Amino acid sequence: MFDNQHDTIFIGKKPLMSYVTSAIIQLSSLSSITIKARGMSIGLAVDVTQVLLKKTDAFEVGCVKINSESLESQDGRQRDVSTIEIPISKRRK
Repeated sequence: MFDNQHDTIFIGKKPLMSYVTSAIIQLSSLSSITIKARGMSIGLAVDVTQVLLKKTDAFEVGCVKINSESLESQDGRQRDVSTIEIPISKRRK
């Protein structure tokens, strides 16, 4: 698997289908991608993955990684924020 920004989709505040479309476009030319999210966007990352898997049986999920990062909030305090990485690849025929 490549380890660069082009095979990673970072989930933020865009609508669900914009991430699904981006994933399908990237998977048309790459063998695998990673969907990454943190905090409140984790649910959206899971939704994107589920839409990809239910729309077609051409994709499969690899080993999902969950973690947490320590970030400094706007008021200067340290906060732990949950993260998730979901690898998706083309199903082997």
